[in-house]
Amino acid sequence: MARFNEYQVVGRKLPSEQDAAPKLFRMRIFAPNTVVAKSRFWYFLKKLRKVKKAAGEIVSVNLIAEKRPEQIKNFGIWIRYDSRSGTHNMYKEYRAMARVEAVETCYQDMAARHRARFRSVQIIRVAEVKDADVRRQYIKQILSPKLAFPLPHRLQTPPKAKRSLYVAKRPSTFY
Repeated sequence: MARFNEYQVVGRKLPSEQDAAPKLFRMRIFAPNTVVAKSRFWYFLKKLRKVKKAAGEIVSVNLIAEKRPEQIKNFGIWIRYDSRSGTHNMYKEYRAMARVEAVETCYQDMAARHRARFRSVQIIRVAEVKDADVRRQYIKQILSPKLAFPLPHRLQTPPKAKRSLYVAKRPSTFY
């Protein structure tokens, strides 16, 4: 179970005499729950448009489910984050079963490598990337069809007839 969920939040400015049917704004937001998703929606909308929470309303909040949660995919994530020295744009790639897992890994990665907190990381876009379009070497090396890992320290199990409960010597785990 992932720590984050993906929400679709739709909101607008409150209707007024000048604008009876205001424009709807839709965002896909990654958050642990609906309360944080709504809060992040207003945070981004205030930056993008001249709409704030006091003069607006949330029309709907929907949980977005993964289409193919059992298949592994490559994800490209475009982010913007505030460091101690300034604001930076970044593109990162991850392999995961779902968009939510990739985003969670991204937040953990940003915290580990750049000491960036959740509040200072803004996810601009998350897209599924085809194998041919992968840019990062650390993802390309996993895409090889003949990928094999060594199997060190394996125990050879003797046949059932020769097996005993207690043995005087330690098992040999190398070949």
